[in-house]
Amino acid sequence: MCDFMKILFIGARLFDDIAYYLKSKDIECILTESNKNSSNLDLADKYYIVDRGMDQPAKIAISNNVCAVIPLIGLDIPLMDVAIMKKKLEEEYNIPVIASNEYVINLTSNKSLTKEFFNNIDIATPNYAVLETNDISNLNLKYPMVLKQNHGQGGKDIKIAINGNDLNEYFDNFSNALAEEFIEGSEISIEVLCWNGEYLPLVPAYKGETNLNGVHPLYKVKSAPCEIDGLDNNLVKELAIKIAKNLGAEGTIDIDFIYSSSNNKLYAIEVNARPSGTRYLSAAGTGINPLVKLVDMAYGDFDIKSIHSTLKNYYSLEIPIGEYKGSLGNEPIKKFEKNSWVVHGPEKYRRITVSGENKQKAFEIANNLLKYNNAYLSEDLHLDFKD
Repeated sequence: MCDFMKILFIGARLFDDIAYYLKSKDIECILTESNKNSSNLDLADKYYIVDRGMDQPAKIAISNNVCAVIPLIGLDIPLMDVAIMKKKLEEEYNIPVIASNEYVINLTSNKSLTKEFFNNIDIATPNYAVLETNDISNLNLKYPMVLKQNHGQGGKDIKIAINGNDLNEYFDNFSNALAEEFIEGSEISIEVLCWNGEYLPLVPAYKGETNLNGVHPLYKVKSAPCEIDGLDNNLVKELAIKIAKNLGAEGTIDIDFIYSSSNNKLYAIEVNARPSGTRYLSAAGTGINPLVKLVDMAYGDFDIKSIHSTLKNYYSLEIPIGEYKGSLGNEPIKKFEKNSWVVHGPEKYRRITVSGENKQKAFEIANNLLKYNNAYLSEDLHLDFKD
């Protein structure tokens, strides 16, 4: 345990996910944020508006004599700066930073390096090639293929090429591409908690089927645990531990897979060394809030055995609803109990995440909520809007 309970958090956007927990633990929280108009600033005991980068947050951590630093950053671009700050604060000031180091960030932020890493630890990943021109005649790649940039997130700069014209159009905008075999199958994410050489995968989340239109997962209904014929969820967890352990990750990471039912194979796609976009599904399905566990790591109360004993086996749903017209429920406390729900996301891009003691109960809760938007969720996870 720390001698004093004072933690610096970097980034305000996700802070409301854990503010209730900090108050319950009587933890003094200091927040730094570069956007003076950001939400959640007033939830902290003290906040500072800072320039972009980690120089000022590091100085604030030192001057305030904090117990630890927790970056609440959902974007890839600042992560290397965080990792550099981590090294300085931990080595020179003995202030732990609950995030991954430079090695992990360098590897996971570069898609080509990530795929080399998967190959090196004998984990299947789709065939790929780094293209410097739009000539694939000498490569073992066929259409359709997925074209990406080595750096980027959230579906940015991704195109599914079904013919040479698509490839040519991509090279009209980019000088190179990571070309990846298109796998038809089910998209899966799993979040892993990582600390002191221990790794706890939470619940495999189903994010829909791959498709040639490239529909972003944010616009799909998602659920957890996965219910995919032929897929063993324990295999997803085993591979997630193997990946996290070989990386030496710290804090929380999110791993994306695709399961192909045609050849009964699970392919690793990428690793995100930051809070997961499916963290609400993880929390609703297990009763474990991943960001809360970062706080436990910070003050020495993170124990995987004790967490295992509290893991729930609920069924969770996450539904994109746009402008939600019903009650916001237990807003602003983003906490799940059995048969509960949370509305989250920006005002016109709301999502509802439901935690049910079983699948039937989860759908019952979801459809009771969706009636306010004149919508209905079918058993196949299809969201229908009525006239």
